Amino acid sequence: MFPSPIALHGSPTLLPKQPKPASSAILIGSLCGAGASLGWAAGFVAAKHGVEVGFSPADLAFHRFFWTGMLMLPIVMQRGLIDLGGMGWWRGLVLSVLSGPGQAMLAYTGFILVPLGHGTTIQPACAALFGLILATLVLHEKLTARRSIGAIAIVCGLIVFGVESLATIGVHGVGGDLLFATAGIFWAIFGTLLRQWRVAGTHAAIVVGALSVMIFAPLYYFFNGLETVLRLGLMENILQILVQGLLAGALPIYLYTRAVILLGAGRAASFPALVPGFALIIGYLALGIVPSLPQLVGLGIVFVGFRFALKQ
Repeated sequence: MFPSPIALHGSPTLLPKQPKPASSAILIGSLCGAGASLGWAAGFVAAKHGVEVGFSPADLAFHRFFWTGMLMLPIVMQRGLIDLGGMGWWRGLVLSVLSGPGQAMLAYTGFILVPLGHGTTIQPACAALFGLILATLVLHEKLTARRSIGAIAIVCGLIVFGVESLATIGVHGVGGDLLFATAGIFWAIFGTLLRQWRVAGTHAAIVVGALSVMIFAPLYYFFNGLETVLRLGLMENILQILVQGLLAGALPIYLYTRAVILLGAGRAASFPALVPGFALIIGYLALGIVPSLPQLVGLGIVFVGFRFALKQ
């Protein structure tokens, strides 16, 4: 999933007032923001492909966090393993639960039950919706009329997806939607805690990656083993390593951070709204998945909600 622009830098009170960016900075920042959204979208599509070819959600979570986590572990050790570079183990573990392998496995399990378009829209939509709710209730941000309209639109779009699941898939389809909703809520809580605790999103990503290697990887090997990973062959595993670990993992965080720096938090907040659309395009080109009419309608309504809810 993707972080909010404020979450990348911590508390909004710590963000310096940014001057109006130059045209070159706008271009580069826009390309970085679009590139980050494209990477996150590719991760959704690769996950859907992964569960279809036989990877378990745990296998995909392993590829998503282990390889980049191996690069993060030396950084955490250099900054101080005793207190995780000043974050503390309690906070590090909480953030890992909310944004690490467990959260990812919720979404990957959802792809077993429902089509690609559901996951690529419901998860970011719920992250935005509940992020807005938590910002109002916990961080005491003002709930403007514009954001209220955005929240209502997102809810309407989610209802469209829920109705389609119940009508075309059945009760287990609604269960898949709820898994994506839960993953989105986890991410909303994660972003809220980053701001409340004043933790930079890049520092959190480094810590989550390191803890994934130290804690999740041994549990994964003990309970799951490597049989499926080895059986599916080299190319399928390399695909997941590159897309999940790089294109949807470390690279988008860097690109999105650059977009926030170059454009400001307000402008950069618009780019996550591109993720569902990018994912549907990539899904069609790479997997031949054609979204249904209700999915397109729901996506359109959610996109309108994004435009209102993410406007700062």
